[in-house]
Amino acid sequence: MEHEHISTAFDIELNELKQTILVMGGKVELMIANSVKSLVDRDTPLAVRTIAFDHEINAAEMSIDERCLELLALRQPAARDLRFITIALKIVTDLERMGDQCANIAKRARDLNEEPPLKPYIDIPRMAHWAETMVKEALDAFVRGDADLAVKVCKDDSFVDDLNTQIQRELLTFMIEDPTTISRAMKLNYISKSLERIADHATNIAEMVIFMVKGKDIRHTIA
Repeated sequence: MEHEHISTAFDIELNELKQTILVMGGKVELMIANSVKSLVDRDTPLAVRTIAFDHEINAAEMSIDERCLELLALRQPAARDLRFITIALKIVTDLERMGDQCANIAKRARDLNEEPPLKPYIDIPRMAHWAETMVKEALDAFVRGDADLAVKVCKDDSFVDDLNTQIQRELLTFMIEDPTTISRAMKLNYISKSLERIADHATNIAEMVIFMVKGKDIRHTIA
């Protein structure tokens, strides 16, 4: 009976950990959306708020790290629960790095808003939408233990990669044809690469979910 009580309490603690990670993930998703919105809408105050919001992501990472280490020390989990907690530690690192990328996007947006638009922003918002969706689905897969959804996230990364390549080529054309566009094009280039990195971090989470569920490391193996 005592063992059952302890097990139930541990299950509650694990569920609370899941929810905390989802909250952190939701903040990252908001940062992705707002960083690009500040560019598209030329909303510099939103860019500044997004940069400042990165502190909340950093604080969330530290708090979740501490909670994971407490659970490892006090509960001494085994098998799947051990994988879950150790992977949670890695996931929050990826989420924190996504927050850094969003802050960097917002910094470039803040600068670009001081200059005439180089071009209509079409592909960058599409990239942001896909990256945000990948983050959400990767976290959903983590919470539900859904390896199939995690595999989908890994495969969706190629679409973001393709968009990034397309944007890089277009920006290169601008720079070659008109050297006065180089500064703006380089900032947009940085934004595109940051979104591509966010998608890579979402893929990292999805790969870890597959390991958590199946005990199989598939990094670098999904085509």
